[in-house]
Amino acid sequence: MKSGLIAVLIILCIVIFATKTRKCVEALLAGSLLAAIILYRTHFLAKWCTLLQSTLADNVWIILACGLFGSLIALLQESKGSFGFSKVISKVCNTERKTLLTTFLMGILIFVDDYLNVLSIGVCMKGTYDKRKLPREALAYMLDSTGAPVCVLLPFSTWAVFYASLFAEQKSVMKLGFTSGINAYIHAIPFCFYPIITLVIVLLFCLGIMPKLGAMKKAYIRVAETGKVYSDASRKYNHDDRKGYEEDGNIWDFLIPMVVLVALAIITSDLLTSVVAAILVCFVLYVPRKIVPFEHFFEVIVKGFADMLSILMLLVIAFMLQQLTEKMGMTDFIVTSMEPLLRGAFFPAIAFVLVALLCFATGSFWGMSAVVAPIVFPLGAAIGANPVLIMAAIISGGAFGSHACFYADATLLASTGAGIENMEHSLSQLPYVLLASGISIILFVICGVVM
Repeated sequence: MKSGLIAVLIILCIVIFATKTRKCVEALLAGSLLAAIILYRTHFLAKWCTLLQSTLADNVWIILACGLFGSLIALLQESKGSFGFSKVISKVCNTERKTLLTTFLMGILIFVDDYLNVLSIGVCMKGTYDKRKLPREALAYMLDSTGAPVCVLLPFSTWAVFYASLFAEQKSVMKLGFTSGINAYIHAIPFCFYPIITLVIVLLFCLGIMPKLGAMKKAYIRVAETGKVYSDASRKYNHDDRKGYEEDGNIWDFLIPMVVLVALAIITSDLLTSVVAAILVCFVLYVPRKIVPFEHFFEVIVKGFADMLSILMLLVIAFMLQQLTEKMGMTDFIVTSMEPLLRGAFFPAIAFVLVALLCFATGSFWGMSAVVAPIVFPLGAAIGANPVLIMAAIISGGAFGSHACFYADATLLASTGAGIENMEHSLSQLPYVLLASGISIILFVICGVVM
């Protein structure tokens, strides 16, 4: 119990340090080392290094998928295909509202996987945002808010498959007569308040009805006063933008690889295979036409992979921190502390808060949902709480964690896709995250009383 409390304090320190200094890597690295010292004392460095090796081994798929996606982006830029796409789509997206709405619609259409959603739309729209003098913070917010929030609301996504299998194991859920886990999941979707409210807020933001708040407002002011679509701190992520977006390029050199990528991802549900296939398509398109010379093609692949190393390092350290805090008993501490509150009509709302806190603290959404489900469903059954609302609360809590946690994979990839510092993205979307979560809690309380 004591070490669990210490783990919570470490996470709080990481959040405060990262927010104040905007140095995410340093905060996570220091937190992971401190957790290792508390756990392993004098052997902390050896144990930390061993954990680093095992984390790398366990997450090879993510490292390869994200790294090779960086290679694909570099190839699209080198071929000038991305410039061609930007020139064409800029004719359609000739206003701020149209640009934002186009991003919103693309986020809904590419629903199969949040990684694919965030990374592919980022490379598609970054140039257009720059032309329209829209802050990159707005693009990052759009990417992050149409990632997991869209995926959880459609019963065809990777998120739906996971949660459906989780709910199928709960007796209180299947006693309601659902024919399958997916059937139960579909019934919970109308009550998944956090992703629904998030998408409503994003739509209002696109239409200009939702005001610019906090750091987002400051970003718009920066663009108006200086013309800079990203801050000086984010310049290091945009070295390729010096070439500008006015260069000639063939839109088909962009569209064909991207269509292959998205189509294969939907058909095979394997993002890694889809990215490799898209890179092979680039080879066939570019090398024979000498758009990218053969001797230069693989140099671009390596460079693009290297450009993703900073985000991959953040992900690996975040995964390590998650394992260390779990060994310290942080999850058990939070669940034990919250369990006395899981009573009465407030049960769904508290369940949402519990899952949201755990997902935010650990950066593990599916893992924490799997931990909490066997606890809250029996408790809910004992007091007569609605299992459908409990399902929706767990799904909403997971979506909140993916969207709000500043070291979550989706958040990190959204900032990378938009080409800005991760903490700048996290802080600029924070007011909208808090607004959506506050409204969600109120709605869960109301439904808990009524249902």
